[in-house]
Amino acid sequence: MPNGGFGGASSPELKLRYKRVLLKLSGEVLAGPERFGLDFQSVERIGTELAEVHGAGVELSLVIGGGNILRGREIQKLGIGRAQADYMGMLGTVINALALQDVLEKLGVPARVQTAIEMRDVAEPYVRRRALHHLEKGRVLIFAAGTGHPFFSTDTTAALRAAEVGADCMVKGTKVDGIYDCDPKTHPEARFLPRLTYTEALQRDIEVMDASAFSLCRENRIPILVLNIQRPGCLAGALVRDEPVGTVVEERTSDLSS
Repeated sequence: MPNGGFGGASSPELKLRYKRVLLKLSGEVLAGPERFGLDFQSVERIGTELAEVHGAGVELSLVIGGGNILRGREIQKLGIGRAQADYMGMLGTVINALALQDVLEKLGVPARVQTAIEMRDVAEPYVRRRALHHLEKGRVLIFAAGTGHPFFSTDTTAALRAAEVGADCMVKGTKVDGIYDCDPKTHPEARFLPRLTYTEALQRDIEVMDASAFSLCRENRIPILVLNIQRPGCLAGALVRDEPVGTVVEERTSDLSS
């Protein structure tokens, strides 16, 4: 059983790296090789890894993008206004959230979806105090529909929700192993950066997240862990087994020349 032995309480021998974590996932991660829609093998794999992290005692919340369903920027090319396109994209994030909730519950993990746009028949409205209650009760919490307002990315939503729930860390699940000094897809000589500060990330114009998300995390002193969520075991390795995975962005100065 994928969730065998998971009870929501941490084992006494485990010393968790972070107790309360917000994970930001792109919608494309749930699309798998098809890059569109939902690939249920990919959703199930992510859910199984989340179950392991939850079972170790991590208080886990998520923000999921909707790019696998619909991209606001792309539908603007059809002549649809930016605000309307963004609202359509928010609805795509709700589809992803409901799919992941269902997979988690089938794995025996209690999960709740909260949406910034009210749709009470399918999910709870976002209420901060209720969100904190869910986390304290050991439920995985999935935030959907962005901030409820256009012109804000899901990265910014993730940083905002991380601050609101008092997360010890915001994890950005990507398709690369962490942050590099240039794009490793086009520059084979790209150098991996295991640590850097928020200021360095902003000065280097790191594109793994938008500047407003970096700034929100800096203002609230929330460390950012960037890792490859598509590598099996990567998330649990970083959060449960304290393996040196990904890039950490935080306040203390890093020596980028080392």
